[in-house]
Amino acid sequence: MSTVVTEPVTVAELLEQLGNIPAHRVRLRPPPGQATEADVLAVHDREDRLFELVDGVLVEKATGYRESLIATILSQLLWNFLGHHPLGVVAGADGTLRLAPGLVRIPDVSFISWDRMPGRTVPRAAIPHLGPDLAVEILSASNTPAEMTRKVAEYFDAGARLVWIVDPEARTATVYTAPEQSSIVTEDGTLGGGDILPGFAAPLRALFTPLDEPSPARQPNS
Repeated sequence: MSTVVTEPVTVAELLEQLGNIPAHRVRLRPPPGQATEADVLAVHDREDRLFELVDGVLVEKATGYRESLIATILSQLLWNFLGHHPLGVVAGADGTLRLAPGLVRIPDVSFISWDRMPGRTVPRAAIPHLGPDLAVEILSASNTPAEMTRKVAEYFDAGARLVWIVDPEARTATVYTAPEQSSIVTEDGTLGGGDILPGFAAPLRALFTPLDEPSPARQPNS
């Protein structure tokens, strides 16, 4: 499902086009409609902030410490699996991808198979033109349903075969096998790799447990 883009006339129309996101995530310099990939990289280098490029607009990536922790845990589980099944590579929340000309997204976690890599090597470009086989988004407070619906569609348009939307508050994951085909995995359920990562299985609870359990106290060396 492709997103039909029309030129917004008002700020309200622009925010609606971007998925009804909060205005504070939209950067006005460069002016909306004029931003480029070079601006994505320049802002990151200058301010250490992550922006996606959508319809010529710099949209700040919604982030948070808890979300980052969940993404790191999932990345570790995926890398542990890939250590025994070298099918591709996993990138984290600064793994910027060009999904289409003028469209840059930054999944919280992404898996890209070696077969999709040009020459089966990791590209050197700061923003490679690659669609992930698996894209994972960890919901933050400023993410909106419309924004995530648009992202899911864009990932599949770019060739994704699986998208996971993890909700830390509800402790669920929505598993998409197509933009309009999804199922809910509860905290007691398991995330499976399907045909993309055959044999991969991660209890969803494992992503949330460190958020609740205090770390065991370390005893000083005697």
